[in-house]
Amino acid sequence: MKSNKNEKGFSLIELLVVVIIIAIVAAIAIPNLLASRRAANEASAISSLRTVHSAQATYQATVGQNTNYATTIGALAATGVDLIDDTLGAGSKSGYGFAVASTAAQVYCAEAHPTTLGTTGDRSFAVAQQGVIFAAPNDTIDCASGTGAITGTSIAAIQ
Repeated sequence: MKSNKNEKGFSLIELLVVVIIIAIVAAIAIPNLLASRRAANEASAISSLRTVHSAQATYQATVGQNTNYATTIGALAATGVDLIDDTLGAGSKSGYGFAVASTAAQVYCAEAHPTTLGTTGDRSFAVAQQGVIFAAPNDTIDCASGTGAITGTSIAAIQ
């Protein structure tokens, strides 16, 4: 078979240059994409805590007969109550786990923690009956048992 010196195509060096350029672009873009995903998960967690706070107020005024808050997050999504969606009612949404702590003393606290710290989120959040959402770096925020108080290190009100 006779080779034709006028054949068109890419050389191995040209293909390697293209692969290297693609790898550089990916190395720059992927960390930014992951940071954007964490920020979106955190925004979703804050929004979900707002929803839980509104649902708790409605629950207290109706089902709780102006006395009690829902004692679990699942109670807010229970059949017949339906104050939050079933995904949030299951206790997990957008890379965050949610929990509600309540007592008969008309106090509650809801918290949201990243399911995988550093991957799904960098901060944890909490809200109590006053409606102020607090954030803490890492996973250092908690609802104090039975008091509705939010405790942790470096907590700050964000909303």
